[in-house]
Amino acid sequence: MTGQEKKDLEEKETKNKFWKGVLVGALVTVFSGLIAVGMAAGIWIVARGVNVNQSSQVQAADEGSGDGKLDMAKIGPKLNYMQELINKYFLFDEEEREDPEEWLYSGLMYSLQDPYSVYYTEKEYESVVESNEGEYCGIGVQVSQNVYTGIITVVKVFKGTPAEKAGMLPGDVLTAVGDMDVSGMDLSLLVSDYIKGEEGTEVSLTVYRESVEDYVEMTMKRAMVENPTVEYTMLENKIGYISLSSFEEVSGDQFKTAVDSLDGKGMKGLIVDLRNNGGGVVNAAKAIADYLLPEGDTIVSFKGKGVPDSIYYSEDGHQVDVPIVVLVNGQSASASEVLTGALKDNDWGVVVGEKTFGKGIAQGVFELPDGSALKLTTAYYYVPSGECIHELGIEPDVEVELREDLKSMIEIPKEEDNQLKAAVDVLLRGADAVKEELEALEEETKADDAA
Repeated sequence: MTGQEKKDLEEKETKNKFWKGVLVGALVTVFSGLIAVGMAAGIWIVARGVNVNQSSQVQAADEGSGDGKLDMAKIGPKLNYMQELINKYFLFDEEEREDPEEWLYSGLMYSLQDPYSVYYTEKEYESVVESNEGEYCGIGVQVSQNVYTGIITVVKVFKGTPAEKAGMLPGDVLTAVGDMDVSGMDLSLLVSDYIKGEEGTEVSLTVYRESVEDYVEMTMKRAMVENPTVEYTMLENKIGYISLSSFEEVSGDQFKTAVDSLDGKGMKGLIVDLRNNGGGVVNAAKAIADYLLPEGDTIVSFKGKGVPDSIYYSEDGHQVDVPIVVLVNGQSASASEVLTGALKDNDWGVVVGEKTFGKGIAQGVFELPDGSALKLTTAYYYVPSGECIHELGIEPDVEVELREDLKSMIEIPKEEDNQLKAAVDVLLRGADAVKEELEALEEETKADDAA
């Protein structure tokens, strides 16, 4: 995307946020970052059936207390009066109006000014939970969202899916679904409510494609898409390769199956590819780290508000005793960083690629009595070194950027993947030798450019 096009999109998003704020603010007086759907968002510490005193939720605060509690005696009459004005004067037809009560709850969450904290209606929550199960009816893409600009980018197109057949490419910027502008929409809800749908139904999307500097419209039929989350193969020299597209409930068991299969074939080294993996269910990341690390190593710790501090250690008695390389990039976030940090800080893996995104906060999902739910940021998480990597990311031990001509490929041939080649070289020749070679090559390139 050109600088001007990106600026135009960001300005458009700023306007969208303003008007969204006006709408929700009228109901309740009172969010580059990354949200990635694989199809999950963030680190989830699922908290169902939380015992909250119901009366405390509607307790009236002293007038002017400013302690964050809602003065229902004041809010109720004001809302009723506002509704009377709407009924009497509002020009447009209200038949298609969304439930104002749901907007109240969404508005309250919007007032937190945290892009990771969201209110889900009962239907939305059911759809989001379904997305974590590894199979869904949709188009077969993995997308990420910059939480500051609202720009939504395709990071992976799965083979054999409607999206691939329609010609969608990694790097496409999603701008509309049908006639609806999707800038700034909560990513989980966009996927669950508008991109997913009944099998065989059509969905039209508009994307901005930088390579042609133009908008591309495409229509595709939704189909059942199986996202195995884990793919694996044996490379030359008995190097095992496992790619994780996201962390879902099924990912831990899928990863263990991959390791066991490769180990049974005589694996002598292992590459864990977390590029473009925006995270997901933290328990899957912990289970995978536990399977790789020796018993007793620290995996991750959490410190938050309203939840007890916690430290997780490897304890399953299993470890992988071959050299490990973790392959990451700037789209590796959240649960990906939990796994990366656990292997790096315990000296159990070498990190190759580009600096990770830097999402060092965790969300809890609280199911409400009526089936709706809140996703709330509840804690910072810390890698074993004790560092919180939020807005910092994890620096690779061996830095190597993906070649520009490979970035828009749906599937990069392994023999052309320069980052994967560097990971293999680290296993074969050692991190120091590869790092020196890459640094020398960079200096040579700079000298040629200067000449």
